[in-house]
Amino acid sequence: APADDDRPFLYLKDATIPPIYIITLGLILIVSLLAVRVVAGPYDRMRPYADLFLLGVGFMLLETKSVTGFALLFGTTWVVNAIVFAGVLVAVLAAVEVTRRFRTPPLPVMYGVLFAGLLLAWLVPNAWLLSLPLPLRAVAAVTVAFLPIFAANVVFAKRFADTADATTSFGANLLGAMVGGCLEYAALVIGYKGLLIVAAVLYVGALVLLPRKKGALV
Repeated sequence: APADDDRPFLYLKDATIPPIYIITLGLILIVSLLAVRVVAGPYDRMRPYADLFLLGVGFMLLETKSVTGFALLFGTTWVVNAIVFAGVLVAVLAAVEVTRRFRTPPLPVMYGVLFAGLLLAWLVPNAWLLSLPLPLRAVAAVTVAFLPIFAANVVFAKRFADTADATTSFGANLLGAMVGGCLEYAALVIGYKGLLIVAAVLYVGALVLLPRKKGALV
């Protein structure tokens, strides 16, 4: 019978993360903690940038969802993966340049755009995208996948520009990205679409932890 779940892992009998994965991810996190500590300084200095940490976690989940989504729509090839990673980098660069050159909406508004993008990605079914002709499918897939990524990077760029300690704040974000790279393996249990829910929760947390002092919400 056709598969109807969101866990395309034929080598896994149950919805679980194998022990060897957990051990490996734990070692990766330990190395990441030590490396960021050496470069960015004590962790207690990162507390004011907890929202940047969550932004890093959420971004990696969005990137993973984009890669797997494009693989489903266009095939699991190195070319498709290269295009997706290039698209992510272009989205990051575009967000930075737009933030630098133009007056962008306040952070709460950009968070709203981000949540709208996540909702769109959740609601648009893959079956509908697969039914489209290839050119239209590409346009629709790019819109669905990169709207939240672009919005998330505008949020990061605006927030990072407001930080007082660039090294420490970037260290918090980098540590979050490492945690997100490990957390994406939760898809083995909840499926790739479930990563959108986890990302949404993380971004809600980042919004809640956003400093409320004057200038932080512009």
